[in-house]
Amino acid sequence: MTKGKRALALLAFFGGLLGILLGLSALFQPKNNMSEFGMEEVSANGILGERRDSVDLLVLGDSEAYSSVSPMELWRDRGYTGYVCGTSSQTLDYTLELLTRALEDQRPRVVLLETNAIYRLVPAQKLVFTPLASRLSVFRYHDRWKSLGWNDLLGETRFTWTDDWKGYRYYSTVSGTAPGDYMLPTDAQEEIPLRNRHLVEEIARRCQEAGAAFALFSAPSPVNWSTPRHNGIQALAQEMGWDYLDLNLLPDQVPIDWSQDTRDKGDHLNHAGAVKVTAYLGAWLADNAPLPDHRGDINYARWDDALKKYEGVVQSG
Repeated sequence: MTKGKRALALLAFFGGLLGILLGLSALFQPKNNMSEFGMEEVSANGILGERRDSVDLLVLGDSEAYSSVSPMELWRDRGYTGYVCGTSSQTLDYTLELLTRALEDQRPRVVLLETNAIYRLVPAQKLVFTPLASRLSVFRYHDRWKSLGWNDLLGETRFTWTDDWKGYRYYSTVSGTAPGDYMLPTDAQEEIPLRNRHLVEEIARRCQEAGAAFALFSAPSPVNWSTPRHNGIQALAQEMGWDYLDLNLLPDQVPIDWSQDTRDKGDHLNHAGAVKVTAYLGAWLADNAPLPDHRGDINYARWDDALKKYEGVVQSG
């Protein structure tokens, strides 16, 4: 076999393999964004069911994000539409994937990234696997073969579900702590892993392309945060020209009572703490990146319905 024929054979083989993978990906892709359809991280992916171009604020990050920002508080007090695409132990490769998905149908005016994820090392293999899985869903949803049905073969993909809590996770549990002086001044600086830095820059670039202001914030947490980490993020933010809000350094504006406002001894905030963080972020947005007030707009009536459910739970909790 000549070199030309060998090259054509290889090209035909890989083209056929790609065709098979694309076909399987169409089959394995969840046809709706609910757990019964096989969707992963349904709370974060609930944004896929929101009306097109209706979310003005997007919050990304790990459990610190979904424990500290309550979009329903922002809706009730300011009429802002926000969604938290937060997942436990989120790494920045998945942050980028969630952002990419959200930007398919949404044009947020502001994107906030909680900074704890910036220090969670992204395994090198994820830099290859996550983009591949985002394009060829057979790699992400390969276990779905056990539950495939006729709808997976014939049905169209149509995301219809959204989370009434808009990605926020409510915890009323109180497990207090005495945090000590966990933010004592120092010039020490914790280094950001190089691949993480590249991913943060790519996230910011995608936001810029979409016309969204990009900012970083650090939720209060004596377990996860420190002055060296603050210094590392502050240096990056200054270099890149990003706004950075470290709520661990704002005890007067965000008066966290660590005996009452944490659910797990300072690792995460509970609802009382989230209300304080959300109130501060709402005021900061009003002063620095004002969002439209959609209250009273018939197109956002579902947000009022969600607020009734939200208040029914938090007021009784």
